Amino acid sequence: MNYRKNLFFSILLAMIITGISFAGGTKESTSGQKEKQPVKLSALFMKQASYSEQDVRNMTAEFEKENPLIGISLEFVSYEALHDKIIAAAASGSGYDVILIDVIWPAEFATQGILRDITKEIPKSMIDKVFSGAWDTVLYKDRYYGIPWILDTEYLFYNKEMLKKAGISAPPKTLNDLADQAKIIKNKGIVKYPIIWAWQQSENVFLNYVVLVAGFGGSFFDDNGNPLFNSGGGLKALQYMVQSLKDGVSNPASLQAISDDELRVFGSEQAAFALNWTYMYNIANTDSSQSKVVGQVGVEPTPGDGVNVQIASVNGSMGLGITQSSKNPKEALKYIEYLTSSSVEAKYANLSLPMWKSYYEDPSKWPKGQKPLINAAQLSFAKLYNRPMLAHYTQFSTIMQKYLQKALLNQMSPKDALDAAAKEVVQEKANK
Repeated sequence: MNYRKNLFFSILLAMIITGISFAGGTKESTSGQKEKQPVKLSALFMKQASYSEQDVRNMTAEFEKENPLIGISLEFVSYEALHDKIIAAAASGSGYDVILIDVIWPAEFATQGILRDITKEIPKSMIDKVFSGAWDTVLYKDRYYGIPWILDTEYLFYNKEMLKKAGISAPPKTLNDLADQAKIIKNKGIVKYPIIWAWQQSENVFLNYVVLVAGFGGSFFDDNGNPLFNSGGGLKALQYMVQSLKDGVSNPASLQAISDDELRVFGSEQAAFALNWTYMYNIANTDSSQSKVVGQVGVEPTPGDGVNVQIASVNGSMGLGITQSSKNPKEALKYIEYLTSSSVEAKYANLSLPMWKSYYEDPSKWPKGQKPLINAAQLSFAKLYNRPMLAHYTQFSTIMQKYLQKALLNQMSPKDALDAAAKEVVQEKANK
């Protein structure tokens, strides 16, 4: 009997020492408090444009240092692979906790149940402190499916030295000015193809088209959802693109180019103009390891036609969302809140400008030499033009990409290409 008592008390003592209670096996600290268990999150980002991969890794390491019980597993893919990677992961049931989403995806991802609605988690004070255009990035039917992170648009970059050699005193103020200045630079033999675009048959070509549609005052659909892009500003935009190739001022390599290719061509002194995102400015203008035009880069808002539109600015923003499949949504939100905080965005503003209004009111926060970019950003962010917010956006964009390329390759006239695209878009909608 004494043996049994001694055995019982020995077991009890051992369980107390190891922190195991009889109540349910919950591990407790020596102070009696429940210990928080480490959490591992998985996050998906893109490789190119905006914050660099190293920037994201540095931000994440700083977050983990402040939150030692939360670890982050990072994965990076190209922008072109990002959408399908998210879809595939959701379908497999082993998706990510945090995903980078483009402004055009919330409608699709919300209706498919991929993204978590976090409207109640976002304080109104934060909404008011951020540019309104940024919130479109994560908004669908008045609900927020994430927090905006990358506020971006395409700017007109130009080589100041090339313009000077051509006797041009100021950068283009209109889209016609851009074409005219490119012809002058070409005719003077300064560079063979003055303009480089991102016209690869992917979202790249559609984005450049959207900027020009905005610049010519066009619209994509009427109030009833009927296509308008095959007339007016939409038609003028594609005619402008095609004519620039015929005139030899746009580099034919644009047809296979993405944003990073634009940076490479412009940075190697093979172009006088490029339409690209925020990240290009500091790389092209300051990084001699990647650019031969350091100190020569000018930047302006993309011009419009000068009649109806002065600034053409596409909303290319991106946000961070939490998946429905995440088992740790609270920790995922904590990570997102850290990455999108004003202090972190200001610290890493060399490649992506903050979404916080206060940043633009305090020049002391601006990195050295970035004033021209920030001045252009302030004007552009106030004129952000959204791509159509459609639940079937991916199918719509794919149709547009196909027919834009057909026109650029002279396989169809701009009018015939856009008419065919409009017909197919209507059929696609009817099949839904």
